[in-house]
Amino acid sequence: MLRPRPRAEIQAEVAALRKRRAEREPKKVASNGSTFKNPPGDFAGRLIEVTGCKGWREGDAVCSPVHANWLVNTGRAAAAELIRLIERVRAEVHRVHGVTLELEVKIIGDD
Repeated sequence: MLRPRPRAEIQAEVAALRKRRAEREPKKVASNGSTFKNPPGDFAGRLIEVTGCKGWREGDAVCSPVHANWLVNTGRAAAAELIRLIERVRAEVHRVHGVTLELEVKIIGDD
């Protein structure tokens, strides 16, 4: 719930949130951003990381070592490589945790 607060307090909170985000997201690398939606009561990135998928790769598509829910393009990854990586990560999280991760990104096109 929002409540009135002093401007300086709000600015400090926003700055802290931006800093936290900057520390947790891959930098200077092409990515699709957050790949999977957080399942109820948990975080997709946490599930992916504890499952051991962080760093997995399909060609130049990599499950980011900085934030497991970000898939990054370390070179010339094709859409098919990203899709294969998405499918592998989703299958492994389901196998280990019984959770089916839902995509946050929308896949368009045929390949």
